[in-house]
Amino acid sequence: MGNDKGGTMVMEQSNNLHSRPKLGTLFKSEPSLFPTGAEDDEVPNRKSSASMASPRCSNSTTTSGEGSPYIMSPWIQASPYVKSPWVINPSMLQADYGQDGLIASIVREEGHIYSLTAAGDLVYTGSDSKNIRVWKDLKEFSGFKTKSGLVKAIIVLGGKVFTGHQDGKIRVWKVSSTTSPSVHKRLGSLPTFKDIIKSSVKPKNYVEVRRNRNVLRIKHFDAVSCMSVNEEVGLLYSGSWDKTLKVWRLADSKCLESIDAHDDAINSVVAGFDSLVFTGSADGTVKVWKRELQGKGTKHFLVQVLLKQENAVTSLAVSRESAVLYCGSSDGIVNFWERDKHLSHGGILRGHKMAVLCLATAGNLVFSGSADGSICVWRREKGGIHKCLSVLTGHTGPVKCLAVEEDDRTSRKTDRKWIVYSGSLDKSVKVWRVSENAPDMKEIKQVS
Repeated sequence: MGNDKGGTMVMEQSNNLHSRPKLGTLFKSEPSLFPTGAEDDEVPNRKSSASMASPRCSNSTTTSGEGSPYIMSPWIQASPYVKSPWVINPSMLQADYGQDGLIASIVREEGHIYSLTAAGDLVYTGSDSKNIRVWKDLKEFSGFKTKSGLVKAIIVLGGKVFTGHQDGKIRVWKVSSTTSPSVHKRLGSLPTFKDIIKSSVKPKNYVEVRRNRNVLRIKHFDAVSCMSVNEEVGLLYSGSWDKTLKVWRLADSKCLESIDAHDDAINSVVAGFDSLVFTGSADGTVKVWKRELQGKGTKHFLVQVLLKQENAVTSLAVSRESAVLYCGSSDGIVNFWERDKHLSHGGILRGHKMAVLCLATAGNLVFSGSADGSICVWRREKGGIHKCLSVLTGHTGPVKCLAVEEDDRTSRKTDRKWIVYSGSLDKSVKVWRVSENAPDMKEIKQVS
């Protein structure tokens, strides 16, 4: 449905919905999703109860605790793939006149999308197919292969690509040269082989993870579920199902700290404002860690627990414009805290019927992707009130990851527009355009 006054389209699709997987599969990997012979370990069940009672896209903010045909890539000679397994509709690209709503849909023939990130005009996608693909103008631009299977997190920084994997490793890649920007070469892994050998000599560098099994403290021994980077100080943070938060120095790939952060799997980590780092876990807590200088290094200390609940914390995001932390949970609710109010609880956003699996922020907008297959678009108003501008639907499976970039072609100072990429377990990536100045859903209904 479109708004005659140029508002954001509300994309609704009610037919041909695939049956959704049980929520537990969204927080851990199902063996059936992996190729035969995958080496990924089974992970214990996480807390992941979902509430079906949340009203659809409530605009009120509470102040209490309640509530194609196949397209051959021009870079195919440099790509490890003979054919692209993605299908897009070229007519959708030709018909993009800058309107809001769905721009394009890229459907993968096999593989579930677990991670994606946007870096300029490139989009990186990770799945359970052992491949990381790079897209430019929605066409296959490049790709590189891993040995570990599921790619759970991707970060692009300074010509390097960091990927977090189910096998507990963080792999580092680099564009081979400016003359061949489509070729990515693996630089190594975190921790480095040198550091592993060096640390393995001393018994004190080992920790017991289960009976009769010790591992090096600097290594993740379970899936790397999330990563975040503080570019200013050159630190990379990784969270894992092994319950630890690790701090890496980008300059020399050294693990500076390994913190026993939670009592259950860490599902999200985000480097925030004021030297703070936020972690969210399946144990139902959101914790605040502060970075402090100690000699030539840094040390992170737990300073606050913002949330403690029965439902798993599944996603975190920080709005740098408004200095607000957002938290998505398995009950379909988004909580937020405001720096200007000393990280006091700002309210609750109710817009989903199932777990909120991913969050993203851009300008004054907040995007929440859910296991119900929808994406809610929220706008933060003065006074901390949030309005639901639209609900983007079309995915037939859980929305697992989101990335947002400003639309340089249509964005204006008076009307900022954003390109939103959403990856789903329905094996597709959808591309949307959203206007920051669009009327909210209540205003759309009044003029329709």
